[in-house]
Amino acid sequence: MEYRILLYYHYTSIAEPAEFAKEHLAFCKSLQLKGRILVASEGINGTVSGTVEQTNAYMEAMKADPLFQGIVFKIDESETHAFKKMHVRPRAELVNLSLEDDINPRELTGRYVEPAEFYEQMQQDDTIVIDARNTYEYDVGHFEGAIRPDIESFRELPEWIRENRDMLEGKRILTYCTGGIRCEKFSGWLVREGFEDVGQLHGGIVTYGKDPVAKGQLWKGQCYVFDERLVVPINQVDPSIVGKDHFTGEPCERYINCANPECNKQILCSEENEHKHMGGCTPACSEHPRNMYVAKHGLNAEEIAARMEIILAEAVH
Repeated sequence: MEYRILLYYHYTSIAEPAEFAKEHLAFCKSLQLKGRILVASEGINGTVSGTVEQTNAYMEAMKADPLFQGIVFKIDESETHAFKKMHVRPRAELVNLSLEDDINPRELTGRYVEPAEFYEQMQQDDTIVIDARNTYEYDVGHFEGAIRPDIESFRELPEWIRENRDMLEGKRILTYCTGGIRCEKFSGWLVREGFEDVGQLHGGIVTYGKDPVAKGQLWKGQCYVFDERLVVPINQVDPSIVGKDHFTGEPCERYINCANPECNKQILCSEENEHKHMGGCTPACSEHPRNMYVAKHGLNAEEIAARMEIILAEAVH
């Protein structure tokens, strides 16, 4: 394919993140890349897309920079760009656990578990697997038997662990996330909390899906990604669908954002139900005066009223 998508992170020391972000944005634009990159004093985290030539030039430049020695790129082939624009933004943290005393993964992190070993260990009785992502990521795909913390953001994870500590005591703990960056901090925090046997899936879910031994086995559904693809396949052996349509509960792997910009909730929804509900996740969002679906499709007052009559009638039942 003509295009590629690069997913990467690297913990390092960046003295002036804001200045670095400005210069890095200019560099990425000079290569005609598109994507989203976060820069903090603790390192860099990004996803970019471009042609094979453009992405090669980017990887070569990054690997040649002493700041990023050892950086690893995860590469997906693509038919087109995965982003519309190029953004490089400075942040206080690459991933936010909201800790008073933050974790430095270069000093403290859980042991790396390679995909083939992860596949074997997560099937053992003394092992608990924790999904370190958000609920909407878990709902479209996850490892079989993995715990789904009831959290809406990564920073809520430590509190959830403390509230459920009893189920983890005396167990081997394995954690995983999309590319590995969240587990670097989360697994380190678990170690600091006193858990003795903590491992993290090295390279994250996307690496596991391409491993020639693991082949994505025991993964159910798809993997949520933060670009225009939204989901990607992982299991090469026996793929399945675990996502459920927000409205009907039927199997679904298609994510949309609620058309009410004041809500913007991500929901799994078939194309048919998106049209039926005018892109809204609730009747209130469907008839919201700023509904973007209505504006996009140019619906008039009569058309809106007719659809709302159906939506409200179904809501009653």
